[in-house]
Amino acid sequence: MTAEFALFVRFAMALAIGFMIGLQREFSHGVDGREITAGERTFALLSLGGALAAMVSDELNTPWVLVGGLLIFGVFTAIAYFSDAWKRGQVGITSEVAIVIAILIGPLCYWGYLTVAVAIGIVTTVILSIKLETDRFVRALTREEFFAALQLAVISAIVLPILPNRSFLAPPFDVLNPFNIWLMVVFISGINFLGYVFIRVVGSDQGITLAGFLGGLVSSTAVSLSFSERSQREAGLAKPLALAITVAWTVMFARVLIEVGVLNQELLGIVWVPIAAAGVAALLYCVYLFISRRPTEKSDLELSNPLDLASAIKFGILYAVILLISSAAHLYYGDTGIYVSSILSGLADVDAITLSMSGLSNTGAIELGTASRAIVLAAMSNTVAKGAIVLISGSRGLRKAIWPGIVLILITGISVAFLP
Repeated sequence: MTAEFALFVRFAMALAIGFMIGLQREFSHGVDGREITAGERTFALLSLGGALAAMVSDELNTPWVLVGGLLIFGVFTAIAYFSDAWKRGQVGITSEVAIVIAILIGPLCYWGYLTVAVAIGIVTTVILSIKLETDRFVRALTREEFFAALQLAVISAIVLPILPNRSFLAPPFDVLNPFNIWLMVVFISGINFLGYVFIRVVGSDQGITLAGFLGGLVSSTAVSLSFSERSQREAGLAKPLALAITVAWTVMFARVLIEVGVLNQELLGIVWVPIAAAGVAALLYCVYLFISRRPTEKSDLELSNPLDLASAIKFGILYAVILLISSAAHLYYGDTGIYVSSILSGLADVDAITLSMSGLSNTGAIELGTASRAIVLAAMSNTVAKGAIVLISGSRGLRKAIWPGIVLILITGISVAFLP
């Protein structure tokens, strides 16, 4: 590629990126004859002008040409802003900020940062395009939920970097690494909060089945308990409620695979087979329930915000205890101790034992096969615990609809994990 051709490519990229951003502004605000500060042609020319200013500045070996060009563009942008605000009586600088970004993309293209320039242009266009979605997202969250997320974010950003990334005690206490423990707290809290935000944005009243799926992103146990209690009040919804509960359980298996995949790719290569098999069994039973169910009503599922400091600390303590018990059980009782501790831990929480096994096998403390079977046992144990909730607190119709699914999941997961 000759130098002249490369220069043409850089200017063309600046022109294209500016045009893309301007096209979004045109679609967003330029319809129905409305006047806008800048459209696709203006944005394209602004990016091209920024690239040209950078070139002239480079040729004259002085930065002041570029600085002067940016100042001139800035003055024009300010004039357009005040004129627009005066005519419409509205204050907003979104388009003006987009103009500044488009101008700065021009020099980036000239200097050869084409990948960065394209990425910035795409991100800018996407952000400009999702105004309705972001507004709905903000309206869906309460002030308390925002501050809960902010509290954990601040504590994580401040506390996590200063925590010692090492253990101080002899085995089996050597697994208690403060940094790793809190990192797992942040990881799980993030997953739970994203699921919770998804529910708030989409709404849990979109139907019982969808509520079961969304609830499974946060807590399949909470879904099991909530819908079991509802089945006592509305016996006619036994199969739709059983479907929603089974969907939530299916999501749990997907969560396990995601958690393992993030922490230990090698372990994922082993554990995905039995976990996926159990998940497929649950999914097939969901299909059966879906075919035989009646049309669903709206859901009254209510989930509390999973992201607060107290919940984070509780999970951190639970994770540390399970990590310690698993390490001690393996040290003194071998694989049998690991399996027993996994079953007991799974009755309370499958996330903590999944993270523990992923971490211990990643460091070589336990074998991958042992960790895989332990995670499967924990998942099956958790399924038994949730099944017990349904069988104890659910209606007769719900119990009749759900128990074959419980048996199918348990048989599939255990047989695939342990049979040769």
